[in-house]
Amino acid sequence: MSHRPAEHGDGRVVAAFDVDGTLTTRDCVRPFLELLGGRRSILAALARVPHRTLGAAVRLDRDRMKDVVVGGVYAGRSVDQVDAEGRAFADVVFDTMLRPDMLARLRWHQSMGHRTVIVSASLRSYVDPLAASLGVERALCTDVMSAAGRSLGSLDGPNCRAAEKVVRLRAWLAAEQLDDVPIWAYGDSAGDRDMLAAAHHPVWVKGTTVTAVPREEQG
Repeated sequence: MSHRPAEHGDGRVVAAFDVDGTLTTRDCVRPFLELLGGRRSILAALARVPHRTLGAAVRLDRDRMKDVVVGGVYAGRSVDQVDAEGRAFADVVFDTMLRPDMLARLRWHQSMGHRTVIVSASLRSYVDPLAASLGVERALCTDVMSAAGRSLGSLDGPNCRAAEKVVRLRAWLAAEQLDDVPIWAYGDSAGDRDMLAAAHHPVWVKGTTVTAVPREEQG
């Protein structure tokens, strides 16, 4: 069931959430790829492009590795099939993988009327329906190219991590005329540090339990 933010409140405050390890208890990308194509499809994606895979692994280039693996698993699949699997996986995430403390914090922001947004390297196939279930206004995340109803073998634009998170968030803020608003940002990994550094209220959630109401907001 979706959760709508309060109709009255401070809509000039934004709360931006990472997904993997922040809203959820674990990484979501690999389980979804295994659901979509099985473990063999991941290995096959790596095997088809050994020169790219080796080069990416040597340099620990996460973005290129993701392009190789995700693109390989998605390639040739119908968009309708991928979207259906994404909706099913989003239900699993919502029912079994959300962090209770972070869900409570999200609900606090929504109860205050804050604008909530997901900014994540996770995949749009399941992040969009997850955002809808959570009542989050917008999902800024990693997507895969498609044409003529079929998924192609590469990411659609940069992987949404590190500096790209700030690029996406600022573009959304500008489109919504929210350039100078207070921003809360939540993350748990190196890929979130740029977004946290750009926020007025950065919250590092790894290894800690987050209170439902921020301590600085408690009366």
